[in-house]
Amino acid sequence: MFKFYYQYFNTYEFNGSFYRFPTLKVFNNWYNKAPENFLFSVKAPKEITHIKQFLDCENRLSEFYNVCENGLKEKLACVLFQFPPSYYFTLERLEQIIRNLDLKFKNVIEFRHKSWWNQEVWDAFMENNITFCSVSHPQLPQTIFKEFPLVYIRLHGIPNMFYSSYSLEKLLQIKNATYLKSGFIYFNNTASEAGILNALEMKRIEDYGLIAKV
Repeated sequence: MFKFYYQYFNTYEFNGSFYRFPTLKVFNNWYNKAPENFLFSVKAPKEITHIKQFLDCENRLSEFYNVCENGLKEKLACVLFQFPPSYYFTLERLEQIIRNLDLKFKNVIEFRHKSWWNQEVWDAFMENNITFCSVSHPQLPQTIFKEFPLVYIRLHGIPNMFYSSYSLEKLLQIKNATYLKSGFIYFNNTASEAGILNALEMKRIEDYGLIAKV
């Protein structure tokens, strides 16, 4: 299916790595399959973000970064870390995140607890060249962040997470909000056909290339 996919899109967010720690062989295979200018964003394993929650996992984090870099090479775009809803803001956790990240990568952090939507977090991320993920999620603020190194948007579906489709009007609002800003938009409302149809709609919107690919 990937050969069919890349005929229409120029980037892919690899989520399989969230459930199973990736290997160099797997990413080399994806690298060889993808066209020259295709870009991958990769989601960190839940072992790091959900189980260990960045505690005592320096070696595992280093291994993950190395597999991404050596496997996908110049086709690696962003590295996404998505934390669970139970992971609420504390200053200690904020410092721990920044301390553990390899800042030479395009790191994107997605939170699922609204306590992270605060200026202290945003300032710290800006200082360290980290992107705060913009999300469309039933229980979270709908802010599209343009102040960070790039725009990174994950559309999960509202009101029914993973299922709901976005209207053309909403897609146009997203386009307008990200005008002339480099970044990535990924649709995660893929439990039905909504995600692929929305992605095709977004592609048809004028100036699509300005908001969907660096």
